[in-house]
Amino acid sequence: MHFFYSFFLLLYLLIYIPIYYVRIKIFRGDSLYLRERLGLTLPGEKGQEKSLWIHAVSVGEVLSLQNLIKQIKERHPDWVIHFSSLTNTGMKVAQEKLEYADNIFFVPLDFKCIVTRFFSALTPRLFILAESEFWPNLLRAAKKQTKGILLINGRISHHSFKRSHRLRFLIKRVLKNINFFLVQTGKDKERLRKIGVHSDLIEVTGNLKSEVRLPLLPEREIREMKRRLNISEEKKVIVAGSTRKGEEEQLLEAFREARKNKSDLLLILAPRNQNRFDEVEKLCQDFSFKVQRKTSVSSDSEWDILILDTIGELAQSYALSDVSFVGGSLVPWGGQNLLEPAFYRKPVFFGPHMDNFSALAEKFIESNAAKVINKKQDLVEMFLIQDERSLEEMGNRAKEALKSLQGATEKTIKVIEKFMEGP
Repeated sequence: MHFFYSFFLLLYLLIYIPIYYVRIKIFRGDSLYLRERLGLTLPGEKGQEKSLWIHAVSVGEVLSLQNLIKQIKERHPDWVIHFSSLTNTGMKVAQEKLEYADNIFFVPLDFKCIVTRFFSALTPRLFILAESEFWPNLLRAAKKQTKGILLINGRISHHSFKRSHRLRFLIKRVLKNINFFLVQTGKDKERLRKIGVHSDLIEVTGNLKSEVRLPLLPEREIREMKRRLNISEEKKVIVAGSTRKGEEEQLLEAFREARKNKSDLLLILAPRNQNRFDEVEKLCQDFSFKVQRKTSVSSDSEWDILILDTIGELAQSYALSDVSFVGGSLVPWGGQNLLEPAFYRKPVFFGPHMDNFSALAEKFIESNAAKVINKKQDLVEMFLIQDERSLEEMGNRAKEALKSLQGATEKTIKVIEKFMEGP
């Protein structure tokens, strides 16, 4: 199986690397970082007797591990923490946010000879995967060259489950390399069990993303942030975060309709994919709105819509809002993280497609801390901000719902310590 997997992976890379080169190097001015991914440049600091390697895919997973890594290092300052990410944006955020990680690097391409070199260089005692990133050769090498493999914050979405269940005779062979699974919900545990993982190897610990640790912003700081963006006190701000293609047009139509009755509205749009900033800006202009980008806005800029064209600033942008909308949910994408606006006591709205965060969405709906947008008129009413007191109470309930979800970090660290201190 591994031979055929490696063969087809090589074919895939030979076909797509030129395409990625054009897209990333020429159009975005970024790099593929092939030397690092091929192991021609290995991470600098070798592991000690107590070292671990944590791998996450991209920005969301990186941010969810920020508090975990901090607490591990505070409890065990002698442990060496290696951290890898898959995407360029994930790497940039990791370098900015993960100050307690000793080594930060790109995960190697999933070929046996390459991943083996990484494990030999780093000598981690424990290999940790975040959420659901299963690379067959990486896991196989980790099984041979570490004392254990742990999945943390595991999540099996509805779509992933359907695909994995069809191919479970193959997926089971990959998952057998993992010693223990820490998952977010009972539903994730049941899905893993149906794929073929023994239930004794699965523990429900909650969602690490619930352990939100964001800067507490006093009112004077929020006022200053608004001043820099030219948001006057009488304006009402709606932040639509992590939006996907097909959502912006719906949001803009509702925004235009709402402004016919309420002219003091401003919209901050944060597209999930940074490659779409130009596209979204043009779409806003097509609706005849005054548009600015965050990277070029000033304290005297006039705008109806601000496009957040930066990385890692969405969470604090929610602090400026009167209403927050969580993207990836009006279209069948599966939704995005709704906990950041909840941290700042903001009322949370999202569409009907929250499959990837279904447990969190249900919790917030049951707590009257969030509302579902099912039709265009719901969007219009969200923008109108008709009952400010009710929205404020809804935001307070969102904060309380978030607090009730705490505890995943502590449970996860205890399991990690057990593996690290084992024989």
